[in-house]
Amino acid sequence: MGRAAATAFAAAGHPTTVWNRTPGKGDDLDAEVAGTAAEAIAAGPLVVVCVLDYEAVRSILDADALKGRTLVNLTGGSPAQARAMAAWAVEHGIDYLDGVILNGVVGGPEAALLYSGPDEVYRAHRSTLAALGENGRHVGVDPGRAAAFNVSLLDLFWTSMFGVVHAFRLAAAQDIAAADLRDQAKLMAGLLPELVDVVAEHIAADRFPGDASTITSAAAILTDVVDTVRAHGLDDGVLDAGLAAVRRAVEAGHGAEGFSRLAVL
Repeated sequence: MGRAAATAFAAAGHPTTVWNRTPGKGDDLDAEVAGTAAEAIAAGPLVVVCVLDYEAVRSILDADALKGRTLVNLTGGSPAQARAMAAWAVEHGIDYLDGVILNGVVGGPEAALLYSGPDEVYRAHRSTLAALGENGRHVGVDPGRAAAFNVSLLDLFWTSMFGVVHAFRLAAAQDIAAADLRDQAKLMAGLLPELVDVVAEHIAADRFPGDASTITSAAAILTDVVDTVRAHGLDDGVLDAGLAAVRRAVEAGHGAEGFSRLAVL
């Protein structure tokens, strides 16, 4: 992602200086190549970092070189890490924005980036950051807010991906070929966008009607699925946790409500 960001800045006509922990990795970019991270930081007022994790960020940043500049950190991490990084920046006289790249795309209309931190800092650099994606959004002054969006969305993505691979594993255990399941799996997954809207609307209204489907019916369906998974000796950890949550909701008197009720229990 760091390479893609440098390419996007250069393509937008912004003078760009790069540094990579692997020597020679940026030599083919339309940018100046610095010999050290401190040299790259000193090259301009806006510094963008995108590496593996926050530990790597701390290992390469030079606080003295950054003082008086703006640091935009596009390295993925937790909200707590983003807030700690922001506190470190304030302590060292550095303006700080935390950012996330939601879909792995940098530059162009498909890019989706979120930023959080002081509003005045974002406004000062918004036109430059637009090179990374014109749809970039500032989501709040709390420096951990962009990361909070990101981990929530990653929760959705990875839980869904576990469901995808587990479904293919269960199908294989019942002699259903992947090619035979694929189209039906896409039809099932196609229900999710509308259900995202439904759940969001129910939460906003604090009302969870069970007119379409109830938690009690979900418990019966999930029991059948979990029983089948266990009969084949497959991992039931994710599904069993879900079934347990559904049963707790029923025991608490929410069985006649819609499945979206689980989002606020």
